[in-house]
Amino acid sequence: MADKATETEPVTLWERLERPARAPRQRLSGRIIAAKAVAIADDQGLEAVTMRNLATALEVAPMAAYRFVNGKDDLLALMVNEVHAELAIPEGEWRDVLRAFGLQTRDLMRRHRWLAQLPPHVAMSPTPNRLAAMERALASLDGRGLDVEGIMTAVRTVDAYVHGAVGDEAAMSDMMEVCQVQSRQAVKEALGPQLQWMLATGRFPVYERYIYEAGCAEDPQQFFGAGLELVLDGIGACLDRAED
Repeated sequence: MADKATETEPVTLWERLERPARAPRQRLSGRIIAAKAVAIADDQGLEAVTMRNLATALEVAPMAAYRFVNGKDDLLALMVNEVHAELAIPEGEWRDVLRAFGLQTRDLMRRHRWLAQLPPHVAMSPTPNRLAAMERALASLDGRGLDVEGIMTAVRTVDAYVHGAVGDEAAMSDMMEVCQVQSRQAVKEALGPQLQWMLATGRFPVYERYIYEAGCAEDPQQFFGAGLELVLDGIGACLDRAED
């Protein structure tokens, strides 16, 4: 009997949440808890998401949320799942799908900046809504000549580009705050003396061309979009070779 009970007992957070509620009229749900925790993180930062603060915001007893989550990691996973429901990756031609995947993920991370601050073991863990977006991206490449490992590599490359680019944007925002300026151009002007000395050594000719020929006030969205197209060009070249 003990073995049978163990077999039917929900093991993961997602299994527990999909089990029908024993009390249909209960006030809380996983979605309600997640939405409130996301609102706290968006407004006050990830460090403000505590079980005590959550209970206060929900106007429930401090232990009430533990009927749904076992602790902080479960709560963070719920939050990740909640915000990934905002992604609406379309069906269609692979390039359009992966472009939408990249652009929407960037927007998601900019709306919810705490996503970049998650502990690695939470940031890397799968959730149903996150996997749904990944599945749509993967499916767009299926049947184009790549094996399943190649398909995943392509999609993970887009995802890695997005996270790296958003990290750079966040670093620039932090630098603007440190320099007490309001634009990217002003940051580079503040760093001007250091940069001018290094360029004057003659050791960085291509970077110098970028500074003086490309301009310093590139638009972050346009910069991101141009880089994303380069990534997609690379995936396209791999598909062409695979289909030959």
